[in-house]
Amino acid sequence: MATDIPSGSLASIVASTIPTDIPLQEQIDTFVARGAKYVPEEMARQVDSHIEHLAASGVAEFALKEDEQAPDFTLPDALGQAVTLSQLLTQGPVVIIFYRGEWCPYCNLELRAYQKALPQLQELGATLVAISPQTPDHSLSTQEKHELGFVVLSDRGNRVARAYGLAFELDEAGKALHAQLGADLPAYNGDDSWELPVPGTFLIDQARTVRLASVDSNFFHRLDPSVVIARLKELK
Repeated sequence: MATDIPSGSLASIVASTIPTDIPLQEQIDTFVARGAKYVPEEMARQVDSHIEHLAASGVAEFALKEDEQAPDFTLPDALGQAVTLSQLLTQGPVVIIFYRGEWCPYCNLELRAYQKALPQLQELGATLVAISPQTPDHSLSTQEKHELGFVVLSDRGNRVARAYGLAFELDEAGKALHAQLGADLPAYNGDDSWELPVPGTFLIDQARTVRLASVDSNFFHRLDPSVVIARLKELK
């Protein structure tokens, strides 16, 4: 059974007890198992239903695929400085993580895992960026809270997520569930769209070709950094 717990201090405490030296998916599965005792049964059923709805909707099927051209973009970082994909690619391949927001504990575990893998990614010549629809202020909070050494970009209105085939709007049940879980998306994202990106990880080479694409509508599922590292080694 899928479960979820509200974001905030409780989620942070549970996450902090999970080892960083195990695979990312195992970290998330451990978090889910430990958090289950905090979740009312009805809420757990609602989360299950939400994930099943997303899978049935086929939202992940519209995402950018391997061997396709990645759209260029310019987005502000956490300090408001413009970052352009094509400029990053002049230095080497780019790894892009689309995540939901700092309120999402699974995203935070993912960002933590990629921060740990950052030296290996950099040794292979790659630049890592993470993108969410959050405002720059919330992106800055994410970066500082998790001591991230890579760029965190603010995709207001999910413009880039939409170009990559990831953006979708929550239905009324999804809105109510997220609000109940403490994910006030209008406050985090600075608009009333209630849109989110499907979590996704992309490896883009210097010709702007997607060499690895991992997208899953089940937000409990995330790509382990080791897979990205292995593909980067193949590209070398």
